[in-house]
Amino acid sequence: MSKKKSFVLRIDPETFKSIEKWADDEFRSVNGQLEWMINKSLKDAKRLKKKNKVDPDEGLEN
Repeated sequence: MSKKKSFVLRIDPETFKSIEKWADDEFRSVNGQLEWMINKSLKDAKRLKKKNKVDPDEGLEN
């Protein structure tokens, strides 16, 4: 398992409710949903380093 960095996040209660609902709809935890959202944003902005591993969401090598 890879190491993960912990930090405190202050977020507006209404924003948190929206993320919580979205996470529930996707069968994820709020933490998992936030990680997914951040990862997707980084990929979309082409700011994520490519790895030579299989991406579980795509099933293709990066």
